[in-house]
Amino acid sequence: MAPSTPRLVIPVDLKKKPWQQNPPLHNRWHPDIPAVAEVKTGELFRVEMVDWTGGTISDDHSALDVKTLDLSIVHYLSGPIRVVDTDGNPARPGDLLAVEICNLGPLPGDEWGFTAIFDRENGGGFLTDHFPCATKAIWYFEGIYAYSPHIPGVRFPGLTHPGIVGTAPSMELLTIWNERERELEETGLQTLKLCEVLHSRPLANLPSTKGCILGKIKEGSPEWEKIATEAARTIPGRENGGNCDIKNLSRGSKVYLPVFVDGANLSTGDMHFSQGDGEVAFCGAIEMSGFLELKCEIIRDGMKKYLTPMGPTRLHVNPIFEIGPVEPRFSEWLVFEGISVDESGRQHYLDASVAYKRAVLNAIDYLSRFGYSKEQVYLLLSCCPCEGRISGIVDSPNAVATLAIPIAIFDQDIRPKIGSVPTGPRLVRNNPGLPQCTYDGNLPITKNPSASI
Repeated sequence: MAPSTPRLVIPVDLKKKPWQQNPPLHNRWHPDIPAVAEVKTGELFRVEMVDWTGGTISDDHSALDVKTLDLSIVHYLSGPIRVVDTDGNPARPGDLLAVEICNLGPLPGDEWGFTAIFDRENGGGFLTDHFPCATKAIWYFEGIYAYSPHIPGVRFPGLTHPGIVGTAPSMELLTIWNERERELEETGLQTLKLCEVLHSRPLANLPSTKGCILGKIKEGSPEWEKIATEAARTIPGRENGGNCDIKNLSRGSKVYLPVFVDGANLSTGDMHFSQGDGEVAFCGAIEMSGFLELKCEIIRDGMKKYLTPMGPTRLHVNPIFEIGPVEPRFSEWLVFEGISVDESGRQHYLDASVAYKRAVLNAIDYLSRFGYSKEQVYLLLSCCPCEGRISGIVDSPNAVATLAIPIAIFDQDIRPKIGSVPTGPRLVRNNPGLPQCTYDGNLPITKNPSASI
């Protein structure tokens, strides 16, 4: 007998606001956010998700919605889902939860997505010192392919995946998160730098009641007030998985997540049609609403059997990911290298962040010679299926990072050759220009004195 249709355990209605969904969504991590659904091991079930902003970004030619986005609301997640075995016994702390992604995609009737650069005063991005203006590109889906009227001349198959898959933390783990991130926030400006522009972005996003949604827990109740002041933001990946943004977690992949609370309390969201390694624009994948069809297994005592703590407690572990067999195939790539020397010519010591920044900037400057603005290329490299690598991390003083771009996504040959450089893409789909706002802040903008444009 053929297997039954996957059971829909969490539906969403795109005509409703995130806080109006039934079952309710949440946008924080906390052990006391109650489960909204229960599944058994071996059961194939379906979870639907709004896009990570809850429908705040519109399919139009304005970037004002990006510039003014309230980042306290993100990410809207579907869950938590309680996982039990076939005898009804829940996953327990110390187990591993094996989550298999059997199928996924955009929600029918909502086959579009967006990629954006945040304003430098409101989120920023990896290259925010070079690109401070809020900017947006809309993408439309043709089956497995995506194209954008705002970045003409490119079309590529998406490696669709969830940006966030995670389990609920225990109270002990949540306390560890909050203490270490608060220390970073309080002392980091004096002790740490990232590409010399760390001051322009938050060092950490600490618990905040603003924009907090806790599922079934009613806003304003004493329980909500307590949990909202403790609950962790969903922005970084942590020991529970969470916002890891691993682009290869597509059909056939498995995630082996540590279990910290009874039932595991699995949550997911932040669906991406496609993403480049690093998601460098920050809002840099092709963000969309979507669905996952999942199947779970419980590996009893799996944390002790398979995970080695890298820290002072047994909770300092990380998930394991198994990449699936389905992904786009490209045979030709153009690869850009970066080393630990910044735009001013200053030498850094084995700094992979500086090296990757240089690789991305090299790629942006190169591709801007083919008829694109640098903002268009920045958005493209954040969401197309490009491959980032740390190629060298031991040869002092330079770390070496590379960014490989599949040549076939362009409608022109982008390889260096004898003769003149082509002037631009041949394929133009009624190009309306790139939606962009002005930058109204006063932070200094980094300029490469030798840039081509």
